[in-house]
Amino acid sequence: MRGATLPRSVEGFRHEALLYSGEQEFLDGTVPFITDAVAAGDPLLVVVDHPKHELLRSHLGSADGLVLKDMREVGDNPARIIPAWREFVADHAGPGRRLRGIGEPIGPDRGSAELRECHRHEALLNLAFADADDFWLLCPYDTDTLDPAVIEEAHHTHPYVLGGRGHRVSTAWSGPENASLPFAEALPEPAGEPRDLHFDIQTLPLLRRFVARLARNTLFDEDRVTDLQLAVNEVATNSIKHGGGHGVLRIWREPDRLVCEVLDRGTIEDPLAGRTLPDTGATSGHGLWIANQVCDLVQLRSFREGSVVRLHMRA
Repeated sequence: MRGATLPRSVEGFRHEALLYSGEQEFLDGTVPFITDAVAAGDPLLVVVDHPKHELLRSHLGSADGLVLKDMREVGDNPARIIPAWREFVADHAGPGRRLRGIGEPIGPDRGSAELRECHRHEALLNLAFADADDFWLLCPYDTDTLDPAVIEEAHHTHPYVLGGRGHRVSTAWSGPENASLPFAEALPEPAGEPRDLHFDIQTLPLLRRFVARLARNTLFDEDRVTDLQLAVNEVATNSIKHGGGHGVLRIWREPDRLVCEVLDRGTIEDPLAGRTLPDTGATSGHGLWIANQVCDLVQLRSFREGSVVRLHMRA
């Protein structure tokens, strides 16, 4: 891998997939990127799992300016990753400043639902930072442990690829106009038999009790029961305000989690809904943001005939 020769004319947002095989190729792709940023005094944030923290530290030592965060904490729910990068950019951007980041959201431990949302996250990055002045984000993908279909998707969501042939433009990139297409991708049918509850403004208290009763039989942790109850209430309130005054809750168990799904007749036009902290005093946008902060996974889809929000809470 010829990762040590770095492009010097990076401007705007450069979103690049690093395709690596094994620890040495990971280091070949990331260490020159990091040392170049440190030498130039560029703000740098690296978000990978903890074992890779140790690997990088063993080769870099305590490099000045290197900030490491654990992806399991930052992006267990992939919808929380863009807000973390936005915070980094807001804190460090300035005239003439180059920002650098490494983020590895996809690992072999991601389940199918989480993986689907990671792909959506990678596509939405191109939309979220389209106006960035100078931000280079490198996203490692382990070709040894990830399915070939995952690697193929990386070519569609990243305008640039770094691999055996060095830095190159991705000929399979879907383009910025397609960043929001997964927003209308149908979700798979429930794995279990769902319990349904129709709700409106009068029956919101019943909905909260219904969720709490079923959640206590699965989650066994009162704090997590309360979090799920809060998230469902927030999303259902959105349905009442913006989805025709009513909606349907479906709730079911899967082997390792409880899933709640809220359906209504409204549409959501912003593909980044739930990934932007609402401004102080804003009258909307809080419900999906709160749901993403307290749930292990949130899946949001919007179609011509209505919207669906699926909330996952692990047992």
